[in-house]
Amino acid sequence: MESKNIVFNAENRERLQKVLAQAGVASRRHAEQLILEGRVTVNGDTISALGTKVGIKDHIEVDGKPVERFEEFQYYLLNKPVSVITSASDPQGRPTVVDLMKDVPTRVYPVGRLDYDTSGVLVLTNDGELAHRLMHPSYGVEKTYRVWVQGPVGINALERLRQGVLLEDGNTAPAKVERVSGVLKRTNLDSKGDHLEVLEVTIHEGRNRQIRRMFAAIGYPVVKLERIRFGTLTQEKTLCSGAYRALTRQEVKELRSTVGL
Repeated sequence: MESKNIVFNAENRERLQKVLAQAGVASRRHAEQLILEGRVTVNGDTISALGTKVGIKDHIEVDGKPVERFEEFQYYLLNKPVSVITSASDPQGRPTVVDLMKDVPTRVYPVGRLDYDTSGVLVLTNDGELAHRLMHPSYGVEKTYRVWVQGPVGINALERLRQGVLLEDGNTAPAKVERVSGVLKRTNLDSKGDHLEVLEVTIHEGRNRQIRRMFAAIGYPVVKLERIRFGTLTQEKTLCSGAYRALTRQEVKELRSTVGL
C-alpha cells in the first residue's frame, strides 16, 4: 500500500526518517534509504515515500524488528583506546567501543569514527538527530588531534596543511596547525632512533583516515595519533584509556547549540 493512502496519528507528528534517526536506527540519510527500499513499516503498512509523518502512538518496524522510541536520550564521552573498533560490532571479533559501554543500560552508538590505531575523545549517544548533525560536514564541527611524526617538520610542509592538501578524494579544507613542542628525544615511540615532533591539528572534515593521509601526503607519516577535542568537548586527564562518563546537561546543551539544535 502506498503511504499516501495511510492515515497516522495526527498529534505531534515528525517525519519518519527523523524519528528513525532519533531512535538510533541509522543516520537520517541512511534512514531515507531504508524507507525508499521498502524496509520500513508503520502500523503494519510498508512505507516507501519520503515525507511520511508519524506520531508517538504509531508502531514502527525496520526489517520486521520494532523500533524502540527513546523518551530520554543518553550522551557519553569515551576515551577510546587504540586497538578498538569504532563500531557496534565487528565481523572479525575485535573489541568495539560498544563493548566498552556494556554497563550503560541504553544502547548507544558512536558519533563518527576513530581509526583502530587512533585514541582519544569519542561521543556515543542514542540521539540520532544530534549524531547526524555532528557528523555532517555542513555543520563544520571542529576536531583537534595531537599528532606525533618523525621531525622536525619543515615550515613549507606546515603551510601545505594550512592551505589544504590534495588527496586522492580531492583537496582538504585548510587546517589549523600548531607546534606543541620541539623535537622529542628518546621517547618510547622512537623505535628507529629518530626524533619525534608533536603537532596539534584542527579540521572540520571527517574523511576516512584523513589526518594520516594528510601527513603522508606532505612526507611525514604519523607515528601516533590522538584526538583531544571534538566540538566543545575536550580530553580529560582523569578519564583513563577505555573509561567513559555521562555528559552533563550543560555539555549536551553546548554540543547541541554547536549544530543549531
